[in-house]
Amino acid sequence: MKNFLIALGGLAIVVSATLAQAQTPPVPPAAPAAPAAPAPAIANTAAPAAAATPVAAAPAELRAGFVKSVRGNVQLLGAAGTTRQASPGDALGAVDRIVTGPDSSAAVVLRDDTTMVVGPSSRLDLKEFHFDGTTHEGGLLVSLLRGSMRMITGLIGKTNPDAVRVETQTATIGIRGTDFIVQADGQP
Repeated sequence: MKNFLIALGGLAIVVSATLAQAQTPPVPPAAPAAPAAPAPAIANTAAPAAAATPVAAAPAELRAGFVKSVRGNVQLLGAAGTTRQASPGDALGAVDRIVTGPDSSAAVVLRDDTTMVVGPSSRLDLKEFHFDGTTHEGGLLVSLLRGSMRMITGLIGKTNPDAVRVETQTATIGIRGTDFIVQADGQP
């Protein structure tokens, strides 16, 4: 596998030449709509998290995606200023912030199948996300304020790479590949 390192000011970008190394945890199965027997423990823990998540009640077009996995202390900050502990299956809004603590990380999947893994001690803003599942048109803008992120682009990046952008405090990156890592120092 070929890796390329590009340094821009306080920004280091590692671009991977292949997607074959991408490994993501499996997607949790959906809970049954009306269980005949007592629901399994996974369904019992997922239902309260979804009910407590304000974004989960929003229409699908307002949801950007969901949290796939969480390790350690991960917080989601909503556009309305709400803060909640992240759990697998939580919905993400189109303008949520993901904050990870030391030795923590989170993987999120957006509706166009873009996957983002946010590393330890990171702060990532999902500033804009819109996607039409029929035409595959949309746009994605994320801002990495601190820490690291790996992104594997989905349908938006494959059909219109110019519609996917990653900002840091010192640069805006236009996406031309499908799998890359961005690391940003929190200092301006």
